[in-house]
Amino acid sequence: MALRSASLKVKIKRLLLRTLLGLALLWGGGVLLFSFMPVPFSAVMAERQISAWLSGNFNYVAHSDWVGMDDISPWMGLAVIAAEDQTFPTHWGFDVDAIQKAVSHNERNASRIRGASTLSQQTAKNLFLWDGRSWLRKGLEAGLTLGMETVWSKRRILTVYLNVAEFGEGVFGVEAAAQRYFNKPASRLTMSEATLLAAVLPNPIRFKASAPSGYVRNRQAWIMRQMRQLGGEEFMTQHSLH
Repeated sequence: MALRSASLKVKIKRLLLRTLLGLALLWGGGVLLFSFMPVPFSAVMAERQISAWLSGNFNYVAHSDWVGMDDISPWMGLAVIAAEDQTFPTHWGFDVDAIQKAVSHNERNASRIRGASTLSQQTAKNLFLWDGRSWLRKGLEAGLTLGMETVWSKRRILTVYLNVAEFGEGVFGVEAAAQRYFNKPASRLTMSEATLLAAVLPNPIRFKASAPSGYVRNRQAWIMRQMRQLGGEEFMTQHSLH
Protein backbone atom coordinates (compact mmCIF):
# COMPACT_ATOMS: atom_id res chain seq x y z
CA MET A 1 0.00 0.00 0.00
CA ALA A 2 2.83 2.39 0.86
CA LEU A 3 4.48 1.75 -2.51
CA ARG A 4 1.18 2.34 -4.34
CA SER A 5 0.63 5.57 -2.40
CA ALA A 6 4.13 6.80 -3.20
CA SER A 7 3.71 5.84 -6.86
CA LEU A 8 0.38 7.71 -7.03
CA LYS A 9 1.97 10.84 -5.54
CA VAL A 10 4.77 10.71 -8.10
CA LYS A 11 2.25 10.38 -10.95
CA ILE A 12 0.21 13.30 -9.63
CA LYS A 13 3.35 15.46 -9.33
CA ARG A 14 4.36 14.58 -12.88
CA LEU A 15 0.87 15.37 -14.15
CA LEU A 16 0.90 18.74 -12.38
CA LEU A 17 4.35 19.58 -13.72
CA ARG A 18 3.33 18.64 -17.26
CA THR A 19 0.15 20.71 -16.95
CA LEU A 20 2.08 23.73 -15.68
CA LEU A 21 4.69 23.31 -18.42
CA GLY A 22 1.94 23.05 -21.03
CA LEU A 23 0.25 26.21 -19.75
CA ALA A 24 3.57 28.06 -19.64
CA LEU A 25 4.28 27.12 -23.25
CA LEU A 26 0.73 28.08 -24.27
CA TRP A 27 0.86 31.45 -22.53
CA GLY A 28 4.41 32.13 -23.69
CA GLY A 29 3.40 31.35 -27.24
CA GLY A 30 0.40 33.64 -26.85
CA VAL A 31 2.56 36.52 -25.64
CA LEU A 32 4.84 36.11 -28.66
CA LEU A 33 2.00 35.59 -31.17
CA PHE A 34 -0.15 38.49 -29.99
CA SER A 35 2.80 40.85 -30.04
CA PHE A 36 1.93 41.33 -33.72
CA MET A 37 -1.24 39.32 -34.49
CA PRO A 38 -4.80 40.59 -33.82
CA VAL A 39 -6.42 38.96 -30.80
CA PRO A 40 -9.47 36.91 -31.93
CA PHE A 41 -10.92 36.53 -28.42
CA SER A 42 -9.85 36.74 -24.78
CA ALA A 43 -10.10 34.37 -21.82
CA VAL A 44 -12.68 36.65 -20.20
CA MET A 45 -14.77 36.64 -23.39
CA ALA A 46 -14.66 32.85 -23.45
CA GLU A 47 -15.53 32.70 -19.75
CA ARG A 48 -18.53 34.99 -20.21
CA GLN A 49 -19.77 33.07 -23.26
CA ILE A 50 -19.46 29.63 -21.65
CA SER A 51 -21.11 30.90 -18.46
CA ALA A 52 -24.05 32.23 -20.49
CA TRP A 53 -24.50 28.92 -22.31
CA LEU A 54 -24.31 26.93 -19.08
CA SER A 55 -27.01 29.15 -17.56
CA GLY A 56 -29.25 28.59 -20.59
CA ASN A 57 -28.76 32.03 -22.11
CA PHE A 58 -28.18 31.26 -25.78
CA ASN A 59 -28.90 34.85 -26.86
CA TYR A 60 -25.70 36.13 -25.27
CA VAL A 61 -22.87 36.72 -27.75
CA ALA A 62 -19.49 38.02 -26.59
CA HIS A 63 -18.72 40.40 -29.44
CA SER A 64 -15.47 42.14 -30.39
CA ASP A 65 -14.10 43.78 -33.55
CA TRP A 66 -10.33 44.14 -33.65
CA VAL A 67 -8.95 47.54 -34.67
CA GLY A 68 -5.40 48.86 -34.68
CA MET A 69 -4.35 51.93 -32.75
CA ASP A 70 -4.45 54.02 -35.94
CA ASP A 71 -8.20 53.30 -36.06
CA ILE A 72 -8.87 54.31 -32.45
CA SER A 73 -9.45 57.90 -31.39
CA PRO A 74 -6.47 59.23 -29.40
CA TRP A 75 -9.00 60.42 -26.82
CA MET A 76 -9.82 56.80 -26.00
CA GLY A 77 -6.29 55.75 -25.12
CA LEU A 78 -5.75 58.89 -23.09
CA ALA A 79 -9.08 58.38 -21.29
CA VAL A 80 -8.24 54.88 -20.03
CA ILE A 81 -4.76 55.96 -18.97
CA ALA A 82 -6.18 58.92 -17.05
CA ALA A 83 -8.86 56.72 -15.49
CA GLU A 84 -6.96 53.52 -14.76
CA ASP A 85 -3.18 53.96 -14.82
CA GLN A 86 -1.59 57.40 -15.12
CA THR A 87 1.97 56.06 -14.81
CA PHE A 88 1.42 53.57 -17.63
CA PRO A 89 4.08 54.99 -20.01
CA THR A 90 6.86 54.81 -17.43
CA HIS A 91 6.27 51.79 -15.17
CA TRP A 92 7.49 48.24 -15.91
CA GLY A 93 4.10 46.61 -15.43
CA PHE A 94 3.43 47.41 -11.78
CA ASP A 95 2.74 50.68 -9.96
CA VAL A 96 4.53 50.16 -6.63
CA ASP A 97 3.18 53.36 -5.07
CA ALA A 98 -0.41 52.44 -6.01
CA ILE A 99 0.08 48.93 -4.59
CA GLN A 100 1.37 50.31 -1.28
CA LYS A 101 -1.56 52.73 -1.03
CA ALA A 102 -4.04 49.96 -1.85
CA VAL A 103 -2.56 47.66 0.81
CA SER A 104 -2.74 50.45 3.40
CA HIS A 105 -6.33 51.28 2.43
CA ASN A 106 -7.44 47.63 2.48
CA GLU A 107 -5.95 47.11 5.94
CA ARG A 108 -8.11 49.97 7.23
CA ASN A 109 -11.21 49.17 5.16
CA ALA A 110 -11.57 45.41 4.74
CA SER A 111 -15.15 45.81 3.49
CA ARG A 112 -14.13 48.09 0.59
CA ILE A 113 -11.22 46.49 -1.22
CA ARG A 114 -9.22 48.79 -3.48
CA GLY A 115 -7.25 47.38 -6.40
CA ALA A 116 -4.00 48.68 -7.89
CA SER A 117 -3.82 46.81 -11.20
CA THR A 118 -2.08 48.61 -14.04
CA LEU A 119 -3.31 48.52 -17.63
CA SER A 120 -0.60 45.92 -18.28
CA GLN A 121 -1.88 43.68 -15.49
CA GLN A 122 -5.48 44.11 -16.62
CA THR A 123 -4.50 43.19 -20.16
CA ALA A 124 -2.72 40.04 -18.98
CA LYS A 125 -5.71 39.02 -16.86
CA ASN A 126 -8.35 39.77 -19.51
CA LEU A 127 -6.42 38.09 -22.29
CA PHE A 128 -5.10 34.94 -20.62
CA LEU A 129 -6.72 34.35 -17.21
CA TRP A 130 -10.06 34.34 -15.41
CA ASP A 131 -12.10 36.69 -13.25
CA GLY A 132 -11.97 36.53 -9.47
CA ARG A 133 -9.50 37.14 -6.69
CA SER A 134 -6.92 34.54 -5.68
CA TRP A 135 -3.20 34.41 -5.01
CA LEU A 136 -2.79 31.85 -7.79
CA ARG A 137 -4.35 34.13 -10.36
CA LYS A 138 -2.39 37.15 -9.16
CA GLY A 139 0.84 35.16 -9.35
CA LEU A 140 0.14 34.04 -12.90
CA GLU A 141 -0.93 37.58 -13.78
CA ALA A 142 2.38 38.94 -12.50
CA GLY A 143 4.39 36.51 -14.60
CA LEU A 144 2.38 37.23 -17.73
CA THR A 145 2.64 40.97 -17.13
CA LEU A 146 6.42 40.77 -16.97
CA GLY A 147 6.45 38.73 -20.16
CA MET A 148 4.26 41.23 -21.99
CA GLU A 149 6.26 44.21 -20.75
CA THR A 150 9.44 42.49 -22.00
CA VAL A 151 8.16 41.53 -25.45
CA TRP A 152 5.49 44.14 -26.24
CA SER A 153 5.74 47.90 -26.62
CA LYS A 154 3.55 50.13 -24.47
CA ARG A 155 1.60 51.00 -27.60
CA ARG A 156 0.91 47.31 -28.22
CA ILE A 157 -0.24 46.73 -24.65
CA LEU A 158 -2.62 49.69 -24.91
CA THR A 159 -3.92 48.46 -28.28
CA VAL A 160 -4.67 44.98 -26.95
CA TYR A 161 -6.22 46.39 -23.77
CA LEU A 162 -8.62 48.56 -25.76
CA ASN A 163 -9.59 45.59 -27.93
CA VAL A 164 -10.35 43.15 -25.10
CA ALA A 165 -11.71 45.44 -22.36
CA GLU A 166 -15.34 44.80 -21.42
CA PHE A 167 -17.60 47.84 -21.90
CA GLY A 168 -20.97 46.23 -21.27
CA GLU A 169 -22.84 42.94 -21.43
CA GLY A 170 -21.42 41.11 -24.44
CA VAL A 171 -19.55 44.24 -25.59
CA PHE A 172 -15.79 43.76 -25.75
CA GLY A 173 -13.33 46.15 -27.30
CA VAL A 174 -13.60 49.82 -28.13
CA GLU A 175 -14.83 49.31 -31.71
CA ALA A 176 -17.81 47.22 -30.59
CA ALA A 177 -18.51 49.75 -27.82
CA ALA A 178 -18.36 52.73 -30.18
CA GLN A 179 -20.73 51.05 -32.62
CA ARG A 180 -23.13 49.89 -29.90
CA TYR A 181 -23.39 53.10 -27.90
CA PHE A 182 -22.63 55.87 -30.43
CA ASN A 183 -23.25 54.30 -33.86
CA LYS A 184 -19.82 55.29 -35.09
CA PRO A 185 -16.35 53.74 -35.45
CA ALA A 186 -13.83 54.00 -32.64
CA SER A 187 -11.71 56.33 -34.75
CA ARG A 188 -14.38 59.04 -34.48
CA LEU A 189 -14.99 58.96 -30.73
CA THR A 190 -15.01 62.41 -29.16
CA MET A 191 -13.42 63.29 -25.84
CA SER A 192 -16.82 63.16 -24.15
CA GLU A 193 -17.67 59.75 -25.62
CA ALA A 194 -14.25 58.29 -24.83
CA THR A 195 -14.40 59.42 -21.21
CA LEU A 196 -17.91 58.01 -20.84
CA LEU A 197 -16.67 54.60 -21.97
CA ALA A 198 -13.66 54.84 -19.64
CA ALA A 199 -15.94 55.82 -16.76
CA VAL A 200 -17.78 52.46 -16.77
CA LEU A 201 -14.63 50.31 -16.76
CA PRO A 202 -14.50 49.62 -13.01
CA ASN A 203 -17.71 47.60 -13.42
CA PRO A 204 -19.16 47.63 -16.95
CA ILE A 205 -22.02 45.33 -15.99
CA ARG A 206 -23.21 47.54 -13.15
CA PHE A 207 -22.40 50.89 -14.79
CA LYS A 208 -24.05 51.59 -18.15
CA ALA A 209 -22.62 53.75 -20.92
CA SER A 210 -26.09 53.70 -22.50
CA ALA A 211 -27.74 54.99 -19.30
CA PRO A 212 -25.03 56.66 -17.19
CA SER A 213 -25.77 57.19 -13.52
CA GLY A 214 -24.78 60.25 -11.53
CA TYR A 215 -21.70 58.39 -10.32
CA VAL A 216 -20.65 57.61 -13.92
CA ARG A 217 -21.16 61.25 -14.96
CA ASN A 218 -19.08 62.47 -12.03
CA ARG A 219 -16.36 59.96 -12.86
CA GLN A 220 -16.48 61.06 -16.51
CA ALA A 221 -15.92 64.70 -15.46
CA TRP A 222 -13.03 63.63 -13.22
CA ILE A 223 -11.40 61.70 -16.08
CA MET A 224 -11.66 64.77 -18.33
CA ARG A 225 -9.85 66.86 -15.72
CA GLN A 226 -7.13 64.22 -15.40
CA MET A 227 -6.68 64.12 -19.18
CA ARG A 228 -6.11 67.87 -19.29
CA GLN A 229 -3.62 67.68 -16.41
CA LEU A 230 -1.69 64.95 -18.24
CA GLY A 231 -1.38 67.24 -21.25
CA GLY A 232 -4.16 66.13 -23.57
CA GLU A 233 -3.32 64.60 -26.95
CA GLU A 234 0.32 65.75 -26.66
CA PHE A 235 0.72 63.17 -23.87
CA MET A 236 -0.02 60.36 -26.33
CA THR A 237 2.39 61.72 -28.92
CA GLN A 238 5.13 62.35 -26.36
CA HIS A 239 5.05 58.72 -25.22
CA SER A 240 4.56 57.23 -28.73
CA LEU A 241 1.21 55.72 -27.76
CA HIS A 242 -0.73 56.74 -30.85
